[in-house]
Amino acid sequence: LTVAQQAVEHAGARVHIIDVRDHIGGNAYSYMDEETGAEIHKYGAHLFHTSNKRVWDYVNRFTSFTDYVHRVYATHDGEVYPLPINLGTINQFFHARYTPAEAQKLIAEQAGELAGTDPQNLNDKGIQLIGRPLYEAFIKNYTGKQWQTDPAELPASIVKRLPVRFNYDNRYFKDTWEGLPADGYTKWMERMIDDPRITVSLGVDFFDESQPYNRKALRAAGVPVVYTGPVDRYFGYELGDLKWRTVDFKEVRYDEGDHFGCPVMNFSDADVPYTRAIEFKNFNPER
Repeated sequence: LTVAQQAVEHAGARVHIIDVRDHIGGNAYSYMDEETGAEIHKYGAHLFHTSNKRVWDYVNRFTSFTDYVHRVYATHDGEVYPLPINLGTINQFFHARYTPAEAQKLIAEQAGELAGTDPQNLNDKGIQLIGRPLYEAFIKNYTGKQWQTDPAELPASIVKRLPVRFNYDNRYFKDTWEGLPADGYTKWMERMIDDPRITVSLGVDFFDESQPYNRKALRAAGVPVVYTGPVDRYFGYELGDLKWRTVDFKEVRYDEGDHFGCPVMNFSDADVPYTRAIEFKNFNPER
């Protein structure tokens, strides 16, 4: 949508958007739940944050933002901890009162278990980054559920770093600007393409040659195309299928007004069959 808006504004182009889904916006799409009035992020939580002033100024042309600050918690072994791992997490986990320097020393010692070795898998890499206790408590099983694969079978390259903060800052992001679009993501995106030079077709498959805006016809005509779907499908699986991490969503409604007390609760233990719960009403307490 950004490309479409910019192409119209700066190049005077005419743009036609097609989407196989019945709505615009891809995975950022949201809608209001009629029963609760909560804004539902259909494809999982989307949080806007940036430190780029040019980006911030641009998006504010189409929406204002709430003052929401994202914070995440994790349930492990019957206790709730703040994430990302910070001094509060460390002291709670080890039942201690470490200073920042003491905590840094502790994590360095624990991470030194595999120092000087070449990590063979994600387990090795995780231990090298933050030590075995914290890795096994908060990362190992959670990541295994995400990828539906034993971390011992996942490549070390999946993770480059695991953030650990040696203070009590439990904000998930550290960008200059953060918030949620005041009227929801879909209203924001509708305003971006509110231009007579932008047309939209929904429920249309780009690869369906029975409709005029298909891959084969557009390539033959030399029409510029910005494609945002699975890249392996675009090339007809010529080099085989890519392995995609899948996510299943299950909707649960509780009678109580506030079940988790936070927008996102991660579940780090292997015996819980899902990775996280999102309580959408807590994204917009001002509504």
